[in-house]
Amino acid sequence: MREGKIIKSISGFYDVLDSESDELVRTRARGNFRKRGIKPIVGDMVSYEASGDLGYIMELLPRTNSLVRPPIANIDQAIVVTSAIEPKFSSNLLDKILVNIEHNDIKPVIYLTKGDLISEDEYQNLIKALSGYHEADYEIFEDKDSYNDAQVKRLEALFTDKVTVFTGQSGAGKSTLLNHINPELSIATAPISQTLNRGKHTTRQVSLFEIAGGLVADTPGFSSLELIEIDKGELPNLFPEFNKFSADCQFRGCQHVNEPGCKVKEMVESGTIMRSRYDNYLYFLNEINSYKKRY
Repeated sequence: MREGKIIKSISGFYDVLDSESDELVRTRARGNFRKRGIKPIVGDMVSYEASGDLGYIMELLPRTNSLVRPPIANIDQAIVVTSAIEPKFSSNLLDKILVNIEHNDIKPVIYLTKGDLISEDEYQNLIKALSGYHEADYEIFEDKDSYNDAQVKRLEALFTDKVTVFTGQSGAGKSTLLNHINPELSIATAPISQTLNRGKHTTRQVSLFEIAGGLVADTPGFSSLELIEIDKGELPNLFPEFNKFSADCQFRGCQHVNEPGCKVKEMVESGTIMRSRYDNYLYFLNEINSYKKRY
């Protein structure tokens, strides 16, 4: 029995990168996987048997984490590509993406694109708005020339020995960024729909590419997310800057809404925590409560 990682899935076949030989082996899943409700996804570690030109996946090894959209497992970090314009920057969507990533125990990194398509004043205002994310200890790439060599190389240095997923709103520039990192990928890109202000879903499947000593995924974009899997008791813990101050709240398990003696609300009023982040938190909390009532 051999072990490896699924790096590509297409039409019921799985390309597995062998852990010892680095050989790429095309496999299929065992016939009883479907009966058992098991579906391998890209990023899964598997044990498999090789038989001629085709191997068979015998077992899925335990996952450290996984995403449903895109379907990928065992991710170390996520590069959240967010654009300054086309589509317009949305703190609500960015925060919802970050919350989902934190929920899955994945390290987020924020990468701003298309800064060169807005005026200098607009760009400086956006950088000021992003400063609160620095305070929340997020690593941010925010050069106005979003695809300059120095910045791309700095990002590439994060890939070593990690599985990295690129995600973010459709049309934000994920595939363009990956093509700058490795032109040989030639990942398809498409213009923004002016009517809907979002990109076409040019990335058709999830694949892992070997780049800079790590594995990197390009994934389909999206324009909306839901928080169905997140419990309201967990939500405050998914905002890193809240965690810095929550121990000083008057009440244990403070939700940072109406409770007296809330240190987090105090930090919002003082400007230490971004007002927009806190407002988005309240919005998400209401959204989660609405899900619970509906289901």
